[in-house]
Amino acid sequence: MQDCSPYLCPCVLFVAPLQSTCFLTRSILLSPSIILPSADLNMASILQKLITPLFSGPPELPRNKVTVVGVGQVGMACAVSILLRELTDELALVDVMEDKLKGEMMDLQHGSLFLKTPKIVADTDYSVTANSRIVVVTAGVRQQEGESRLNLVQRNVNIFKHIVPLIVRYSPNCIIIVVSNPVDVLTYVTWKLSGLPKHRVIGSGTNLDSARFRFLMAEKLGIHPSSFNGWILGEHGDTSVPVWSGTNVAGVNLQTLNPEIGTENDEENWAETHKMVVDSAYEVIRLKGYTNWAIGLSVADLTESLIRNMNRIHPVSTMVQGMYGISDAVYLSLPCVLNGGGVASVVNMTLTEDEVSQLQESASTLWDIQKDLQDV
Repeated sequence: MQDCSPYLCPCVLFVAPLQSTCFLTRSILLSPSIILPSADLNMASILQKLITPLFSGPPELPRNKVTVVGVGQVGMACAVSILLRELTDELALVDVMEDKLKGEMMDLQHGSLFLKTPKIVADTDYSVTANSRIVVVTAGVRQQEGESRLNLVQRNVNIFKHIVPLIVRYSPNCIIIVVSNPVDVLTYVTWKLSGLPKHRVIGSGTNLDSARFRFLMAEKLGIHPSSFNGWILGEHGDTSVPVWSGTNVAGVNLQTLNPEIGTENDEENWAETHKMVVDSAYEVIRLKGYTNWAIGLSVADLTESLIRNMNRIHPVSTMVQGMYGISDAVYLSLPCVLNGGGVASVVNMTLTEDEVSQLQESASTLWDIQKDLQDV
């Protein structure tokens, strides 16, 4: 038998001829499929040397993708608030201003080390929004100092006629949260243009108004806003309705302590708090030129309830036709249960006659504008 060069067999601790080595060693030495280090490997990239792929199929689609349409002050506040709450596995940004859009995307991407969202993308083309679970619409003409939200309506309707069909084309199963003002009318417009069921088209509504109300009331009472329970319903704006009959702290109804609370006969003038809620957006705009942080936090709160299927109750804008004697097809804020499917149900609050009347007035105010909209 011809001798072979000796090799060290890993199974025995001595030098042995090839014939006497173990099966494992002979296989490694003789198999043509085993490639030992060579010049070819030295030519490989760092990535090829570092990573060995085990799966070569198509990439997995995102499960909780969120798109924000519009990268203005409000849009970016929504985006950052959603990122900081760790709600999405992919964030997409869309806008018509290409340079600003790219800059905002890069700025967020550079902070990826401090976030838990693995992918942040942006484009002027709506294909980047494909497979979104939630789409937050903030695009539109900015509200000017002293301008009523309702005065914005037709200008923003024309913008929505371009935006909404593209959203639905690329994400037909999404839930849309409308933030642009006037939010109640534009939520109705979005519902009509999208063809989506009404429970999947939501307006941010009075979720922020209620937060402002709870903050201002709690500040007067010397407690944290989460410890004061109170609701603002109806329009997100001048005709919003404070539900004084439902205000309470730790189950203690404030109306039992002061039956005149919120009325003209109230010596403590609690109604001034609601006036501050209505005026607060105008005041912030006067001081800094726009509102963004509070609405961004509010939208992230809504997104969390939807993404995490929480069945939490929020005052958001939904179709109210047939409720509280409202016959017109309008979107207004009522307490809604939000879960993974959108608006699961509406809570039937026990309102006073005056509160119902105010809610109907709020609906009429919106309908007077809405009925004259063109091309919806």
